[in-house]
Amino acid sequence: MGDMEQLVDKGIDLLPWISEMAINLLIGIVIFIVGRFVAHKVAHWCERRMLKSSVDKAVAGFCSSILYALMFAGVILMALGQIGVQTTSFIAILGAAGLAVGLALQGSLSNFASGVLIIILRPFKSGDFIDAAGQMGTVDRIELFHTYLRTPDNRIIIAPNSAVMGGSIVNYSREKTRRLDLVIGISYDADIRLAKSIMEEIVSADERVLKDPAWVIAVSELADSSVNFNLRPWVAAADYWDVRADLLEKIKYTFDERGIGIPYPQMDVHVHKQAS
Repeated sequence: MGDMEQLVDKGIDLLPWISEMAINLLIGIVIFIVGRFVAHKVAHWCERRMLKSSVDKAVAGFCSSILYALMFAGVILMALGQIGVQTTSFIAILGAAGLAVGLALQGSLSNFASGVLIIILRPFKSGDFIDAAGQMGTVDRIELFHTYLRTPDNRIIIAPNSAVMGGSIVNYSREKTRRLDLVIGISYDADIRLAKSIMEEIVSADERVLKDPAWVIAVSELADSSVNFNLRPWVAAADYWDVRADLLEKIKYTFDERGIGIPYPQMDVHVHKQAS
């Protein structure tokens, strides 16, 4: 009985400590949940304010990601402090383990550093159509570790920032004008002067083709089965694909109407009959 009474007395003595720990744990969980929610809302609000102030969408997204990460780290420290964890010791332990963490997360750190370089150097901005990291698409946003591209068929490509900055970046939207580089082949028995005249008429009639710089139509190659022309008109960057499709279609229709042949690959099959 004496041992049982001692255990009960110890339990009663520990009760205030247990209840205090439970309350602190509950408060810590509440701080974490509420703090995370507030951090998300504040970061989102700051992003919307930057967008209203005409800040580029990519920059606004990157800055809001950094703000959220910092606030979230602060929330974690506050929650740990409420539970009773010595945050100063916790920070010291993190600092001591920084090298190991850095080696383990060197890919993520590289992505973060590349994201900072993208924001500083500005090789592209939100809305630009680019070719980077082996992918093509319109830049949607830039976050801490990834760049989001939207393809013409409405797929989202999430490319690591280090892969984007680690290779060549082709920005199709940086300049206001672009040159179409079309190769038009005609058959050898077709009239070269007539074919050139037809293409000149079609290009001249299209108001989207710029007069300056001047367009070029010239024979580029006497190929194996065709005489090839280089057709190089300049257009506004926004009109590039529409003008390209329209010119090719009009050239094909007009060549057919006026007897200009467009060759295509052919294969001759010779059958040798052996005498039985």
